[in-house]
Amino acid sequence: MPQITVVNHAGDETVVDATEGHNVMEVIREGGFDELLALCGGCCSCATCHVYVDADTFAKLPAMSEDENDLLDSSDHRTELSRLSCQVKVTGDIAGARFTIAPED
Repeated sequence: MPQITVVNHAGDETVVDATEGHNVMEVIREGGFDELLALCGGCCSCATCHVYVDADTFAKLPAMSEDENDLLDSSDHRTELSRLSCQVKVTGDIAGARFTIAPED
């Protein structure tokens, strides 16, 4: 089972197990991080699961959809490493990745 590192708003880092096939949003929520709101439940319709992905992992991810890109455009905190965690699937390629929960808009 791959593991990922989750960084909360306070900057605390926690390593959590990530079940392959789940999305990163599910892993973060199952890990007890309530500051990731994920209001739409993973339907790619709100951007409240916004995270920053470490650069090495970001380069390995599939391109984001137009919907994800549009939703991230609505965030004041978007960076070049922003993704919606509901749109990032857990695979062996992201083992050891670091995801930082973005500030709320």
